[in-house]
Amino acid sequence: MSTLPRRRVTRLVVPLIAASLLAACGGEDPAPSGGASASQPAEKVTLTVALFSDFHYAPLYEEFKKTHPNVTITERRAQFNDHHNNLVTQLATGAGAADVVAIEGGFITTFQQVPDKFYNLGDYGLTSRQSEYLDWKWQLGLAADGKTLLGLGTDVGGLAMCYRPDLFKKAGLPTNRDEVSALWPTWDAYVETGKKFVAGGVKDAAFTDGPGEHFRAMVEQAPVGFYDASNNLVVATNPDVKKAFDMGVSMIQNKLSGKLTAFTPEWTTGIAKGTFATMVCPAWKTGVIKDQKPGEGTWDIAAVPGGGGNQGGTHLMAPKQGKHPKEAAELINFLTSKESQLTLWKDASALPSLPALYEDPAVATFVNPYFGDAPIGKIFTDAAKALKPQHTGPKSGDVLLAMGNGLSRVELQNQAPEEAWAQAVSDAEKIK
Repeated sequence: MSTLPRRRVTRLVVPLIAASLLAACGGEDPAPSGGASASQPAEKVTLTVALFSDFHYAPLYEEFKKTHPNVTITERRAQFNDHHNNLVTQLATGAGAADVVAIEGGFITTFQQVPDKFYNLGDYGLTSRQSEYLDWKWQLGLAADGKTLLGLGTDVGGLAMCYRPDLFKKAGLPTNRDEVSALWPTWDAYVETGKKFVAGGVKDAAFTDGPGEHFRAMVEQAPVGFYDASNNLVVATNPDVKKAFDMGVSMIQNKLSGKLTAFTPEWTTGIAKGTFATMVCPAWKTGVIKDQKPGEGTWDIAAVPGGGGNQGGTHLMAPKQGKHPKEAAELINFLTSKESQLTLWKDASALPSLPALYEDPAVATFVNPYFGDAPIGKIFTDAAKALKPQHTGPKSGDVLLAMGNGLSRVELQNQAPEEAWAQAVSDAEKIK
């Protein structure tokens, strides 16, 4: 899902997939396990699920096994970077992939290039789910042919901004979420608020964690991102990409950044200890915050600058290395069902991919006491409804890495901003 340490690609190190992975395509597909009913499989079956964080699936596995008593589910987790790197290698070498894998939204297009490496979930009846989904989320689960169903969506990452009222109070800033939201209708206003926070002299706390997630959010709010609709790389010519990069540089130059990368140990410690006061906050990240146990009411939620948006979100897919595609497809179907998505919203703030649930009072009117009784149902569903989906090109994750590395060079190596930009563009244009 994108619920959890999932969904970020600011400094991913995912190797280019095309040559090795495409060359490895072909060969015989494993024969589907067959014959028996879902509730009475003909043999003992073990399914391995590979995730990049705690998706809070454990109770759902137990529920699934009530109707699949002969199925044992094992889960393995890796750090976000390693998870996607490992899958690239596993698909290229033909060994080691799990039966069910989670793919974060920033990298879904990478794996769409190799549909022969995954089972077509349509062969197991899951195309019947199409009408339930946000259209753009469903389309992300299809191969490039627009027909082959590679994955079903779990959550989406409706955007907000999380902040620490206690640190805002120390800086002399408003603490009420409506007043905080009014501070930053735009990203420029967000930077100006950060300057006021710094001037407030709050000890041992930066205004925000780091520029990478903000850069990503700003790019993904634009009509066009790294690629145009014809999959041409437009980093060098898209003014919205340069504007987002310059915003990141401004954050660095004005000392707003805590120089932290999302999902590192230092970052999670910062959430608990209050070493930064704001962070870009898709719905799933509220679950990450709660998992760090900073204390009820320590964090609150305001609107994100620039309006709505989406960041992250995940699809579940079944690599063909798995020997039990029928059961894998049934597990994917169960974990993404309406009931399961509603459960995960309540347990982990994973915003559903199914718009019918946005009208369900359990979502639409949900108030979270852990975040100062923030009406997170309204905040995140409004953000999701306002989203105008952006075309995601074939190497968007790798391009984001190149851009993030450029900002890191400015922040950590004192590279001149224009040099960092030129190098980032050059690095992006070398990605094939």
